[in-house]
Amino acid sequence: MYAVFRTGGKQFRAEPGVRLKVPTLDVEEGESITFEDVLLTSNEDGVSVGTPQVEGAKVKAEVLRHGREDKIIVFKRKRRKNYRRKQGHRQAFTEVRVDELLV
Repeated sequence: MYAVFRTGGKQFRAEPGVRLKVPTLDVEEGESITFEDVLLTSNEDGVSVGTPQVEGAKVKAEVLRHGREDKIIVFKRKRRKNYRRKQGHRQAFTEVRVDELLV
């Protein structure tokens, strides 16, 4: 049994017990959160696709921690023009554990 939900402009596949790194959420660690923007659900009966969302479907999860990803380097360069720009970026995330899927 799984569900596909949307948060932070991205889509995630959720199964009970799975840990996910989603874009930063304004929720304290240890609290539970409910994602109601469920796009697809699948169980033993089959797959149900929403238009655009599945009615009454929810994904309940617990916030484990907040953090930042490893640094990536963004380097821009134009040949023969003496143009070089180096910039680093660390994307913030919230790690959640999916507790249950409500369909």
